Amino acid sequence: MTLFLRLLRYLLRYRVRLGAALGCSALVAAMTGAYAWLVRPVLDGIFIAKDQTLLLVLPLTILGVSVLKAVFNYGQAYLINYVGNQVVTEIREELFLQLMRMPVGYHDSNTSGRLMSHVFNDVSLMANAGAGVMRELFQQGLTCLALMGVIFYQNWKLATVSIIVAPLSIYTIVRRGKRLRTLATRGQEKVGDMSSAVQESLSGIRVVKAFGREEMEADRFRRINRSFFGLSMKAIQVSSVSSSQLELTSVLGVAAIIWYGGYLVITGAMTAGAFFSFMTAMFLAYSPLRRLGTTNHTVQQALAAAERVFAVLDLPNEQDRDHGREDLPVIRQSLEFRHVTFRYEGHDREALANVTLTVGAGENVALVGSSGSGKSTLVSLVPRFYDPTGGAVLIDGQDIQGCTLRSLRAQIGIVSQDTMLFDDSVKKNIAYGRPEATEAEVETAAKAAYAHDFIQRLPNGYDTMIGEDGVKLSGGERQRLAIARAILRDPPILILDEATSALDSESERIVQMAISNVMKNRTTLIIAHRLSTIQKADRIVVMDHGRIAEVGSHEELLKRGGMYKRLHSIQFLDVAP
Repeated sequence: MTLFLRLLRYLLRYRVRLGAALGCSALVAAMTGAYAWLVRPVLDGIFIAKDQTLLLVLPLTILGVSVLKAVFNYGQAYLINYVGNQVVTEIREELFLQLMRMPVGYHDSNTSGRLMSHVFNDVSLMANAGAGVMRELFQQGLTCLALMGVIFYQNWKLATVSIIVAPLSIYTIVRRGKRLRTLATRGQEKVGDMSSAVQESLSGIRVVKAFGREEMEADRFRRINRSFFGLSMKAIQVSSVSSSQLELTSVLGVAAIIWYGGYLVITGAMTAGAFFSFMTAMFLAYSPLRRLGTTNHTVQQALAAAERVFAVLDLPNEQDRDHGREDLPVIRQSLEFRHVTFRYEGHDREALANVTLTVGAGENVALVGSSGSGKSTLVSLVPRFYDPTGGAVLIDGQDIQGCTLRSLRAQIGIVSQDTMLFDDSVKKNIAYGRPEATEAEVETAAKAAYAHDFIQRLPNGYDTMIGEDGVKLSGGERQRLAIARAILRDPPILILDEATSALDSESERIVQMAISNVMKNRTTLIIAHRLSTIQKADRIVVMDHGRIAEVGSHEELLKRGGMYKRLHSIQFLDVAP
């Protein structure tokens, strides 16, 4: 009921169209009832009384009723589908926006395949309910009411006998509905697992082929798919049993009506025309009742999907958690980590432990250390991808949690090893952070990133479509586009996360030249494994197990003979660790 009322709030936004659809449905139901009612004058007036006037009037009346029913049926079908699909479109857009606003930690805990399943599969199931089920509930429900009116009009005693099976039918629908809801929920979870398996296999297709694991991936998908098939068949079994039970209870009602109605006709308490009008209404009512029973399967699937969708919509997103009330001014003095501690959700060990570091405005600071030492975690706190579990991150002495996320992230540019480009033109990828940028500004940024020359060699220059994740470009070219994107945004704080580690020597040389351009007059945090790329940094911070082990310039740290000297020796002198 809670889910239904929540969906109803969406529907009420279109109350005018919904009211018109309900009116059309009522008129369609009235026309169906008229069919049943006309059976009595046809039988008693034409076939028994042999009335010539009725022989001319009633066929034309039935034709007129048919035309009106067709017109109103078209109106209710169009309006119901419009409202249902419009509501589902809104929910899908809200869900996608919610996923965009969820913190990075949420995306770390949920595979992209499962999230895609929410947006496409779950919302599609809701679409079936939004249009199809609404139409069935309106149309068939009102038709049943109209036919019940005819039934009681013809003979209320016989009508009372006909509805004695109603409680049994309702019990069957409710009981089977709970089981269908459970199976639908489990089935949709399996669809999410399938989406994840497909997404992972396709995105990692080169690794799959390189290791010859095509059959293994197919077998993994096959197991999930067969499990989904089993759940689907169980749901069909439950739905079919429910339908059969409804039919049996209906036959019991019909048998009782024939016995009692026949007795009334034989004794003269009821005319044959009235009885057959009654029976026609009963049989016409049987079809919508059965359709309402079979619709229960779709309803339960839709409710299970709605439950999953609304569970995501109800989660607190970054905007909900953002308690910042002030816009952050441009950094002028320093970026400071003050006694920062951080632990990932579900982990016992702290990723950062009491880290204190001050980076002056315009200073270039490099972070080095072995994998898992906390480098990436530390820089992820700056744009508030995560919030520290202890301590604070400050800009010019102001805790960044007191500033709006929008104003904070507007000051930060990120270039990482895993460059994310979109299946769009080169120009739009560079201007991603500043969509309003002119072509001249885009070209200037590309030149500063040493990307202009190779862009001009592309088939359509800056309008060339580069494919998903820039698949049509080399690694160095993708990286230079990412740097051009950061240059165009012109952020006062820059984060370079392993920006050259995956490149060959020639590409690395060009990208380093581009990085030198983007670093000018910016506060820069550089994460690097290749120590050769950060020797000119103003300071180098060596991290170890979530703590700062050493701080100093390249020369100072080499003279100190500590962890940095050991890392340097491993890379350049091939000394065993």
